[in-house]
Amino acid sequence: MATTLITNGTIVSATGRTDGDVLIDGETIVGILAPGQAASMGVNADRTIDATGKYVVPGGIDAHTHMELPFGGTHASDTFESGTTAAAWGGVTTIVDFAVQPQGTSVQDGLAEWHEKAAGNCAIDYGFHQIIGGVDEDSLKAMTYLADNEGITSFKLFMAYPGVFYSDDGQILRAMQNCGESGAMMMMHAENGIAIDVLVAQALARGETDPMYHSLTRPVELEAEATHRAIELSKVAGNVPLYIVHMSASEALEEVAAAQHAGLNVFAETCPQYLYLSLEDQLMQPGFEGAKWVCSTPLRTKHEHHQADLWKGLRMNELAVVSTDHCPFCMKDQKELGIGNFSAIPNGIGSIEHRMELLYQGVVNGEITLERWVETCATTPARMFGLDKKGQLAPGFDADVLIWDPNSKTKLGINDKHHMNMDHSAWEGFEIDGKVDTVISRGTVVMENDQFTGRAGHGKYIKRGLSTYLH
Repeated sequence: MATTLITNGTIVSATGRTDGDVLIDGETIVGILAPGQAASMGVNADRTIDATGKYVVPGGIDAHTHMELPFGGTHASDTFESGTTAAAWGGVTTIVDFAVQPQGTSVQDGLAEWHEKAAGNCAIDYGFHQIIGGVDEDSLKAMTYLADNEGITSFKLFMAYPGVFYSDDGQILRAMQNCGESGAMMMMHAENGIAIDVLVAQALARGETDPMYHSLTRPVELEAEATHRAIELSKVAGNVPLYIVHMSASEALEEVAAAQHAGLNVFAETCPQYLYLSLEDQLMQPGFEGAKWVCSTPLRTKHEHHQADLWKGLRMNELAVVSTDHCPFCMKDQKELGIGNFSAIPNGIGSIEHRMELLYQGVVNGEITLERWVETCATTPARMFGLDKKGQLAPGFDADVLIWDPNSKTKLGINDKHHMNMDHSAWEGFEIDGKVDTVISRGTVVMENDQFTGRAGHGKYIKRGLSTYLH
């Protein structure tokens, strides 16, 4: 098997940094060596990569993506091939996508459809969470089977979207009890969808149709209330592990922090859009431009302290993970479905290519440490979701490596760095003080010298174990 030696870089982990070399044999890391140790050992690698002046970190893990997701009469514009290729461009070497069980169908059929979409098409490794669109006896049995046999150990329910994915409190409790028996993680979209639908109908009746009303009809109180309710239900179910997805609001974060301080198995993620974008700067752009940034949970006002609190939550580990909720739509023929009715705009932003870049900018800006960047973007997602061979540079782990150049810059935008299948960039004009240099997926270089060198089909399906964070 081919060997690769990454030399002269600064290896960064969740716990520190050290000068050293990474030795790869085939698809696996076989050694972390001190400077000069490879030569003294007589290592003669098939390929040597010089990482002088650069950081060598674990490949990114994006634990929340939606490739080809059907939504609002259309579907997410990235295929598994285009989306995972864009991910590789951004230093991401593993994604966990969401297989979907629409209401009225079987869980197994939904999972089989996602396997069919992804198999042979992914440039990097991938796993699945399972969305449960209808909680009943059949789906509960399927949840147990998937956790025990299929390597799917996390299940997502929605407190929003009545008539599409919505689960009521009784269904949520039953699903949580099921997760308690299998050890699986319950993931929750925490917004009070019943109340939101009332506010949406009232806004439209008043003629308030512009994209900004997407945020104004999904107030922070309804995210915080749903977060609190999900936590209380998880307590009733027996301290079942609960993971709140795409958190956007200070008030919701306070609920999670209180639960953690009480010793509960409650975790949360945020996304780059909530750390950098706002109602005023994006959703309120003139005309229909704001539709580019319609996502749920929505962008919040910059005149409150949501962004500052989310960054603080990352520093204090109240927020464990940064994912993207990557769910891209083009403006033409997709976002435009909502002209004249903000509630018909497909919900989603494309960010999979830029998460590592945007969070590194948080390091430059003094919001988080270099180690915390690695932890929230790679190490913790691996541990949270049972990716036992991912998220660390250590012997025996998959050779998923990002070499990052802190001395270069990256400009984001549709005519700059942009490889997602979208006709616009949600990050137009952002400039990053750093650059993805080289990306290695299971020992294979998939991006170097500003060229994608990987291929569709390289990525493998990863069966996941249980979370290692539970108590």
